[in-house]
Amino acid sequence: MSVRTLPLLFLNLGGEMLYILDQRLRAQNIPGDKARKVLNDIISTMFNRKFMEELFKPQELYSKKALRTVYERLAHASIMKLNQASMDKLYDLMTMAFKYQVLLCPRPKDVLLVTFNHLDTIKGFIRDSPTILQQVDEAFQQLTEIYGGLSAGEFQLIRQTLLIFFQDLHIRVSMFLKDKVQNNNGRFVLPVSGPVPWGTEVPGLIRMFNNKGEEVKRIEFKHGGNYVPAPKEGSFELYGDRVLKLGTNMYSVNRPVETHMSGSSKNLASRTQESIAPNPLAKEELNFLARLMGRMEIKKPSGPEPGFRLNLFTTDEEEEQAALTRPEELSYEVINIQATQDQQRSEELARIMGEFEIMEQPSLSTSKGDDLLAMMDEL
Repeated sequence: MSVRTLPLLFLNLGGEMLYILDQRLRAQNIPGDKARKVLNDIISTMFNRKFMEELFKPQELYSKKALRTVYERLAHASIMKLNQASMDKLYDLMTMAFKYQVLLCPRPKDVLLVTFNHLDTIKGFIRDSPTILQQVDEAFQQLTEIYGGLSAGEFQLIRQTLLIFFQDLHIRVSMFLKDKVQNNNGRFVLPVSGPVPWGTEVPGLIRMFNNKGEEVKRIEFKHGGNYVPAPKEGSFELYGDRVLKLGTNMYSVNRPVETHMSGSSKNLASRTQESIAPNPLAKEELNFLARLMGRMEIKKPSGPEPGFRLNLFTTDEEEEQAALTRPEELSYEVINIQATQDQQRSEELARIMGEFEIMEQPSLSTSKGDDLLAMMDEL
């Protein structure tokens, strides 16, 4: 497992979250000034310098549940609110989109180009906010410094770590199904055509060499695909042609997007296991949440400007139905983690939770040792 994976995971998932929110803000005809405020507030929080500092420290990936807690906090960094069903759908779309991009990366190193595509589009959302633009450019600089010198093997380890993180997620997305890049079981279809990875040749030829390194024979074979050479390598500079289109905004054309649970019992069991099984990394996950959220500066809404609720479904009825029909074991709402905290960590978590804006009263606890993460989810 690579300890350099978390920044790439966070930034790419965050980029997908912003794409989806932008599309829904337009679909619901939210006034332009309010929509801009929401995106500006979220991006400003996401690229906060102290937060980025903490994020870029070498560290292991933790559970999907812990990361979702961070994104839920991030999504509510402005005047917009999401209910549980919409937040579930948002996270499903984010994760499946980035999983697809990681699977289709021609080279492991190209996950960095996918990240740059997300950052390029995010900069388009905030083109009139120079201060926030500078924050994003600083994050780009950190990415270049940390990942620019990594070997192909190190990028392969990062890609493998990402695929392990996503391996049990098989949620069907209507857009992917319509484009025939996803099967009905939620698994993606890998293409057998298009450009080959930069620096490689189109398959179909076997060369044989003698002990002096001289080519002595060639054999051609049919590969069954329709491959072409890569036109050029994508740019890893601050400004440039990324060539690769993975990570660009697929919601720029207004298309309705629905998610559906896959019927795979194996997937169901694995997701259930994550929710109910004692986690041996419980204390580390709490520390991870404490560090990240402690650095996440949420700006309190100023002035009389009213908030609004964003719906990721076409109608309120669909949203309510989704909340009722989503299997309990597939919900991100509750996780059972038992851990004993020392005095210092308890104080740190208490401080963090004290900064949360209470949306509803938490259910009554049966003991002082109830999950801290479950308590966080109710805030």
